[in-house]
Amino acid sequence: MSNEKTDWWVGLFVLLGGIALTFLALRAGNLNSFSFAPTYSLTANFDNIGGLKARAPVKSAGVVVGRVASITLDEKTFQAVVTLQMQKSYQFPVDSSAKILTSGLLGEQYIGLEPGGDDANLAAGARIKLTQSAIVLESLISQFLYGQAEKQGSPQTTTPPAAK
Repeated sequence: MSNEKTDWWVGLFVLLGGIALTFLALRAGNLNSFSFAPTYSLTANFDNIGGLKARAPVKSAGVVVGRVASITLDEKTFQAVVTLQMQKSYQFPVDSSAKILTSGLLGEQYIGLEPGGDDANLAAGARIKLTQSAIVLESLISQFLYGQAEKQGSPQTTTPPAAK
């Protein structure tokens, strides 16, 4: 009888461990947010998406209002075309803007939507026209270093004292 009770507790422990591992795997893959709520698609073009990935959140005022469905390259403009799956319960004005933002200093990237003031809302399949690309940390560092080197390499100019 004692052996059966031990087997039951071991089985329960293994089952709970399997559930915990599944939860962690879904969380690490950003797949734990599956929703069966109705959605609609929007697109936005960006010059540089940085490290944005599919299934990244779309947030407005810190609230997740959708997910990045896919990322492709427009062969004519050479811009990234990001398709967003927005929850139907959240409607945004036509003049809304989209930015690629970063959670923290080196965190994951997401799309931030800022609603505009227009009365008309974006329809399914519409394109967000006002976009701001991701800030790439490497580019900022190289611009800073290049600017510093340029300052050190150029002769300093002195301004003549003002005449009285």
